[in-house]
Amino acid sequence: MSKDIVFSGVQPTGEIHLGNYLGAIKQFLNFQNECDSIFCIVDQHAITIFQDPNELKENVLSVLAIFLASGLDPKKCIIFNQASVREHSVLSWYLSCTARVGWLNRMTQFKDKAGKNRDNASLGLYAYPVLMAADILLYHADKVPVGDDQKQHLELTRDIAHKFNADYRHEYFKLPDPIINKDAPRIMSLRDANNKMSKSDVSKYSRILLTDSNDEISTKISKAKSDSLKMPSSSDELSDRPEINNLITIYSSISNIDKDSVINLFSGKEISFFKSELKDLVISLVEPIASSTNEIKSDISYLKTTLEDGAMRATERARKTIDEVNKLIGFSID
Repeated sequence: MSKDIVFSGVQPTGEIHLGNYLGAIKQFLNFQNECDSIFCIVDQHAITIFQDPNELKENVLSVLAIFLASGLDPKKCIIFNQASVREHSVLSWYLSCTARVGWLNRMTQFKDKAGKNRDNASLGLYAYPVLMAADILLYHADKVPVGDDQKQHLELTRDIAHKFNADYRHEYFKLPDPIINKDAPRIMSLRDANNKMSKSDVSKYSRILLTDSNDEISTKISKAKSDSLKMPSSSDELSDRPEINNLITIYSSISNIDKDSVINLFSGKEISFFKSELKDLVISLVEPIASSTNEIKSDISYLKTTLEDGAMRATERARKTIDEVNKLIGFSID
């Protein structure tokens, strides 16, 4: 029996943080062993907002280095950058002629990102869900891991695939299913537990990067917002203590110990003691990744070769899709 095809894309904007690792990369490590996995560094998505060209190239290599340092194996999965496979852009145009403006008008993320000055937003920012659909459908993905902020875009992908199939009277594209890992933690900012840990947060103390030094991790954990009470004795107390809830979630996710057990382990203890234990735990995860990332990043030739090999393997699949779609649309003259 063939394995399910899993596709996921990661934008090369800013550095990868602990929330990215626990919410996504940790899943990727399982996917590469269980599924036919394709991981794309989506540099074309990144330019919906202007990127400095040199920084963009550097960020692509940085994301790749962290992927490899975290344990993704190019022999077990396909890893490449989106711009190196031109078929993504080709299929995106085809699907732009299938998608409907009304569908895109309903995308709430564009409204959030564009803000009040929507007329000044790029067309790419408005239409990028169609490129996302092309990314997924190009490889006939069965499943796509998504967070809450991307579920609507996957529904759009399914709508586009369904309409394309209906228009050309051929059940060609699969309707991909979301992978919503209910066990995947939602890691919040260390400075404001009402917001997700984010690359774009102004405060560097809001997030732990996978390239942080041990001293930086210690400082960030020590400065993490908490309260003056002792550690909770039951999960019932967490609803009124979002910062402590977040720190316990991080401890639980790294240690693979359920939250109730973590609460029992530290019940009634001082928060400073818990933070000290959490600091050691985070360092035990991040230190080898950071060390390996720095080593891998110094080998530019290896990084480029890895991307080139991944792009070659991705292109082989992508060209087959475009050839078949060309025939369905009527572009191929036999």
